[in-house]
Amino acid sequence: MTPVQKLAGLAMLILVLMAAAAGVTWQVQEWRMGEKLSEQAGLHLHDLAEIRNAAAAQVSAEQGKRLAIEKQIATQDQKHIKELSDAQRNQAALRDRLATSYLRLSVLLDATDSAGGCDVPATPGAAGVVHAARRAQLDPAHAQRIIGITDSGDQGLIALRACQAYVRTVAPGTLSVPAEGAGSP
Repeated sequence: MTPVQKLAGLAMLILVLMAAAAGVTWQVQEWRMGEKLSEQAGLHLHDLAEIRNAAAAQVSAEQGKRLAIEKQIATQDQKHIKELSDAQRNQAALRDRLATSYLRLSVLLDATDSAGGCDVPATPGAAGVVHAARRAQLDPAHAQRIIGITDSGDQGLIALRACQAYVRTVAPGTLSVPAEGAGSP
């Protein structure tokens, strides 16, 4: 064997050893990277599980709030329906009493108004013992119309209170009107 052949053989051996070393190094790197990727995948799954649990807890809390608000709104609806029903029943009874002449509406007369043309004496006579201010009875048809107007007004006020209670329930702090009953007649 000539020195060139020896040199070529040696170069070939070095190349084979370098290729083997590179392969071994490559395999070791693959194992290390595989472990790191496996560890990162485990951490990622753990993070995803925490995020999923937090989201589920938040959804559960929001559902609880929604159910509480729905229950509160249902309670308020029942209250306002009862209030409206009571007002309508009272108005119907008042209309019936007016229609049967069991009840008459009257108005106070201004005692200082001399142009009113009503000559009702200010002092009681022998026929009566009423010591109150002078009053005049309203025509039953006019009284019925007045009761109808007050009925519509009552229904409007009840509906307004129901709307305000709903807004206070759904979006607390956004409505700056007096609390229920504070400014209502």
